[in-house]
This record gives sequence, structure tokens and C-alpha cells, in this order.
Amino acid sequence: MFTENFDPIVSMGIGHKITKKETREFVKKQLSTNKTWATRALLKIFDKQTETEKEFEHTRDWNKVGFTGVDGEILSSFAKQLQTRGFLTPKQMVLVYKKMPKYWMQIIKISDQHKLEMQIRQALIS
Repeated sequence: MFTENFDPIVSMGIGHKITKKETREFVKKQLSTNKTWATRALLKIFDKQTETEKEFEHTRDWNKVGFTGVDGEILSSFAKQLQTRGFLTPKQMVLVYKKMPKYWMQIIKISDQHKLEMQIRQALIS
């Protein structure tokens, strides 16, 4: 039953401006817990690697996109496996969940901002 003060627009979070912190925390949480988010992000970040980096599975260029030097080898190999076999093992996924949240800013930059905002709003009211 609705009360007199119930405002469906407010309850859906439409009147609320999504903050940078809410966006960052939402994306980091998805990258560390959601298999679809984590694997899609893995492939998107892998696509940002240079062709040489992809071939040698090693980060060589400091261009602020793609994997860090520490992650380049392992995450590139996981991305290639995901592309060829279509899956990662549960043990590999544990590592992906651990490493992918650090790429939250790159994911935000390449995301459809409207869709991302709608997902955040949905999460806020859930």
C-alpha cells in the first residue's frame, strides 16, 4: 500500500545524482564478484594492449591503457584462453576477481555511461 509521501521517482533513485564514489565502488564490486563483468572487462582491457603486448603476453608500453606490467603476462594468457576455449577455471576466476578491480577507471571510460548509470541506480534501490 502506498503512503501519501511515496514518490516513485525518488524511490527509483532518479532524483539522486550518482557520485563518482558510487560509480567507482559499483564497478569495483562487479569486477570482483560478477563473472560476466569480470570476464568481459578482462577481454576489453586485453583489447587495449598493443599488438606486440598481446603477442608476447607482456606489458611493454607505458600508455595508461591495458594491463599493468605485473598483470600483463597472466591476464593476457587468461584472455587468450577465454577467447579460444570460452571459459576460465574456477581457480583462474579467483585471480581475475582479485586483479580486475584495479582496472575500474578504464572500464568506466569505455562503458556506455547511460547503461552504467541505470545499473547503479538499480543496485541502489535493491
